[in-house]
Amino acid sequence: MTSLSDLPIRDDLRGRSPYGAPQLDVPVRLNTNENSYPLPEPVVEAMSKAVAAELRDLNRYPDRDAVALRAELADYLGHGLGTANVWAANGSNEVQQQLFQVFGGPGRTALGFTPAYSVHPLLATGTGTAWRDGSRGPDFGLTVGDAVAQVREYRPDLVFLCSPNNPTGTALDPAVLDAVLAEAPGMVVVDEAYTEFSRPGTPNALALLPGHPRLVVTRTMSKAFGFAGGRLGYLAADPAVVEAVQLVRLPYHLSALTQAAARAVLEHRDLLLGTVEVIKEQRDRIVAGLRQRGLTVADSDANFVLFEVGGDQRVAWRTLLDHGVLVRDVGLPGWLRVTAGTPQETDAFFAAIESVPTGSDSGPAGPAVPPAATGPAPTETGTV
Repeated sequence: MTSLSDLPIRDDLRGRSPYGAPQLDVPVRLNTNENSYPLPEPVVEAMSKAVAAELRDLNRYPDRDAVALRAELADYLGHGLGTANVWAANGSNEVQQQLFQVFGGPGRTALGFTPAYSVHPLLATGTGTAWRDGSRGPDFGLTVGDAVAQVREYRPDLVFLCSPNNPTGTALDPAVLDAVLAEAPGMVVVDEAYTEFSRPGTPNALALLPGHPRLVVTRTMSKAFGFAGGRLGYLAADPAVVEAVQLVRLPYHLSALTQAAARAVLEHRDLLLGTVEVIKEQRDRIVAGLRQRGLTVADSDANFVLFEVGGDQRVAWRTLLDHGVLVRDVGLPGWLRVTAGTPQETDAFFAAIESVPTGSDSGPAGPAVPPAATGPAPTETGTV
């Protein structure tokens, strides 16, 4: 039987494993930062009608440039952005891949500050771009001095910054972005996949787009909109950047069905975004509960929490799984990441974590969990 090693694949891909997180059938899945709330029935009905209207014409190619969808995304973003400032693709991963294709490639370099989104270096490899692994401080923060020093050292063609950062949940200091924009010789990409979950007063990068033609902000409808299965990501940038990515995008890359469904979702954005505040309450509840338990927890502006287990994270991960709760081992020794979901899922997580030993302690720690949020959960229409 032929194996992968028998095929004439590129040398730099040999020995690598594909990206992936465990997809296990367990009662509580809190490992991939999905929105735990199903789409409300009015949104499902609107999507069904929108998709049905496209079915008869599937013998024709879709709008190659997704103009109507991009206009509605620009309207959602505000900040004076228009259709020419926005580009959409099948998830923010494809958007970022297109950025690598047009601004990276052989002989070019990209820089990220780890721990950060693990797909970025994979996209670099796939496009033949040299990846430089920058670093963060012990608190997972990134200072102006450290960021500028690393940009000066590597002189990258692409710099990737995440705010909030995955897997740590930490937001980016605006001063860091300002400094990187001033120092970087190439493109600066700010991945804002989780920005809707940020705490009040946390800035985003959209306001900096005017006057910064090499700044790109990427976003997704997977998280706050609960559209992970729909695969819709987008960027906001100077119109010249949108023109640039069209040089490498595949013809008709975004299907008519995806465009129709995404537009229906955007029409109901107020309804869908109603779950965001509920999820933020659960995130803050998780942070408080874990800290009461004596664990170190990273500040989070996302829909997930990174926490130190006080021992081998693989043992803690398995213990939680044995109790029906799937979280994410992100490869940081001693740390795990848990998605904030429904109040019931938070209850299950806290019940399971009581069985996880802390430090050298071989037995479960005593309960130290705040009460569940008393506000009502979202109804079928998504209100709270």
